[in-house]
Amino acid sequence: MKKFISVLSPLCIALLIAACTNPAPPPTTQTEAPAEVEPEPVPTATAEAEVEDEDHDHADEDDHHADESDHHHEDEDAEEDHGHDETEAEHEPELETAETSSDHGAEGHTHVLIGGVITNPFDQFEAVSISSDDQYVYVSHPTGLADHPMMTGITNWQQQVPIPQDYTGANSWAIPLNPVFTDNGLSTTETSFRGAIAVAVNGIPIFTAVNNRGEDALAIGELDEFGGHSGRADDYHYHIPPVHLEEIVGEEMPIAYAFDGFPIYGETDAALDEHFGIQNEDGSYQYHTVLSQSPYFIPSFRGEVNYVGDEIAPQARTFGVRPATEPLRGDVLITGYESVGENGYSLTYLFNGETYIINYSWDDSGAYAYEFVNPDGSSTVETYQRR
Repeated sequence: MKKFISVLSPLCIALLIAACTNPAPPPTTQTEAPAEVEPEPVPTATAEAEVEDEDHDHADEDDHHADESDHHHEDEDAEEDHGHDETEAEHEPELETAETSSDHGAEGHTHVLIGGVITNPFDQFEAVSISSDDQYVYVSHPTGLADHPMMTGITNWQQQVPIPQDYTGANSWAIPLNPVFTDNGLSTTETSFRGAIAVAVNGIPIFTAVNNRGEDALAIGELDEFGGHSGRADDYHYHIPPVHLEEIVGEEMPIAYAFDGFPIYGETDAALDEHFGIQNEDGSYQYHTVLSQSPYFIPSFRGEVNYVGDEIAPQARTFGVRPATEPLRGDVLITGYESVGENGYSLTYLFNGETYIINYSWDDSGAYAYEFVNPDGSSTVETYQRR
């Protein structure tokens, strides 16, 4: 069994600032405290030393009956509900930039101290930045595009492709600073979610294992080699924890944080509870990934979440530029995806044994151009303006 170093999560800044000792472990019975008694926050991570669609493609279409003509996509008047209403983000924090400090009691400190070395899993990703207020740690990413190859290997595809999403400022992902245990955690398998339930340390959101039809996205071939794909807003996200990030941040560090505030790690041979998690001796808690068993992570939350309108709030918004497309009906395999210039990509796929290509790009004004290339070399171009 892996040996885990006990780490006080960066999300427990408030506890450190207050110079409090670790709170008592959560109750072992199912009896809840009276409503007027405010539950105590708890430590959130692991490791040794004193420290620290509808998925957007839930947004996948209601059936797999797409028209196979042209470049196999339909510009129907699909409702552009990309998992969220296109309104301003609901949280408007006065962001305080997190400091990098070896003083783990310092205000704004969001780093963890392991073996005397300051580190932070988010630090490994240049595009990601961290800030905080008195309630949340905010994870920002200016494009929402992963720095690993995307889309390759998908065999069940709704013809969406990754485009930039601005997850910064008031539209950043929010992780509770002071997670609170609950004995009645919200189920992720019996509850409908139209948004993310976690964010990876590379700044990419993570959805539940299923699409909006209740199908296991991994099992039916909707995910690429890293567990992600694009939703109806052409937004890239994962449906399983990106365990490959362990190779970057190390097995002793989280690869993601759930929106109840607890960290998510890769796989382990340790005994897990019904939430796919571990209660540590110091009172902290951590989730783990179980790739051999659906839903692969967090069957139900161990901590409290603010579930409002089929999503966990606050929730970052995604914004598409074109009508949502339909899944292809037939033999599909995305074989290639590569960057073309500064603001463009080329996606190659096989459909019923023939090769098709989508070339797309955008400029600083928010103008997008999609070129759909057919096997005979003919092509059509569609242009859109981001609002």
